[in-house]
Amino acid sequence: MQDYELTTLADGERVITERLDRVRSVAIGFWVGSGSRDEDEGRAGVSHFLEHLLFKGTRSYSAQEIAETFDGLGGELNAVTTREYTVVYARVMDEHLETALDVMSDMVYAPTLADLDSEREVVLEEIAMVEDAPQDLVHDLLGRAVFGDHPLGRPVLGRAEVIESVTRRVLLAQHRSRYVAPSTVVAAAGNIDHDQLVGLIRGHAAKKAPQPSRSPRPRALLVEPPSAGTVFQRKDTEQYHVCIGAPGLARDDDRRFALSILDSILGGSASSRLFQEIREKRGLAYNVYTFASLFAETGELGIYVGTREDNLERCLEITAQEIDDLAAGGAKEVELRRAKESMKGRIMLSMESTSSRVNRLGKSIVTDSELLDLDEILGHIEAVEADDVGGLAAELLAPERLSAAGIGPTEALFQKAVEHVNPGLLEAAAA
Repeated sequence: MQDYELTTLADGERVITERLDRVRSVAIGFWVGSGSRDEDEGRAGVSHFLEHLLFKGTRSYSAQEIAETFDGLGGELNAVTTREYTVVYARVMDEHLETALDVMSDMVYAPTLADLDSEREVVLEEIAMVEDAPQDLVHDLLGRAVFGDHPLGRPVLGRAEVIESVTRRVLLAQHRSRYVAPSTVVAAAGNIDHDQLVGLIRGHAAKKAPQPSRSPRPRALLVEPPSAGTVFQRKDTEQYHVCIGAPGLARDDDRRFALSILDSILGGSASSRLFQEIREKRGLAYNVYTFASLFAETGELGIYVGTREDNLERCLEITAQEIDDLAAGGAKEVELRRAKESMKGRIMLSMESTSSRVNRLGKSIVTDSELLDLDEILGHIEAVEADDVGGLAAELLAPERLSAAGIGPTEALFQKAVEHVNPGLLEAAAA
């Protein structure tokens, strides 16, 4: 059973901890409810750019002092922006918690947003790096194919033309509206005393900006996903990089455990159907896998394959066959058992990592998700039956729901191949 303590401070900031006496380290992070889906089209990428700037100096620490402090502690410091939140996280020896927390709280609440132009170039290089990596870029294209013009369909990194022109004033406004106490969660796991951490955070209250006079604009929820479509980018590549996908499940959907089993059986492991049938038995691709993401009101379920021109159509034909078989109730008991044990094993192994534990805590609280204890999670996994997997495959991966994104030399070849998974895509592309 997972034991944790949760405190909500007077200003609305939440603090959650899990004490692990057997370790000498602490993993700690600030989760902020600010992600790429909170931006409008004209500010696409501002959340991620702001995350970069948190490292460029604060009221009390220069960028170099931030780096030197954590190097001197022998610690780790990083950050990431997602569609729904931004997190600044670290791992340090327990004796260095106070120092780490002082620096991190400064970064989150009192950044100077300095070196704007030099960091602008860093972010533009990051965007260019993705543009040069079709195996990564195609996932961004799938987002657009599945979610259309909705913010969930935009890449987290944003658009280069926005980053090139965004001003410090815009970034400051984003920080003041989103990096506020009620939207922030501090989570820690390791050799940590909850009351001590709460006291330290209360001591940093002066760093926080005053509450804005009005609440941030609420998120635009995806009421109705657009019809399935295709997005193709022509590029002279040796392989075609293709993603097939559809809207998935919301984060609080009870069927999310069945979705994880479906993901594992179809393409989420080395023993999965697509990996075995496409790579191991036929040698048609080096990379083939499935993936699933959960958001507040929806999700994304997808399949990736990278393969040469001669193999593309056959790869997607096999993909369609395996989806059809699972949707018809073809999940075998041995597959179900293997997927369950794989999930349980990964969860149990992750519990040995303070970083995994703190990520679970912070993510659950900042997204207002149910925080189940370990026994409850294992029970939900065990309760999944073959009919649950088949029903979910039939619903989520129905041909008419499947969108497609591709990168390669010839769009006509891509369009012909994706007809195997959704015969209506060619007609939709021509409309």
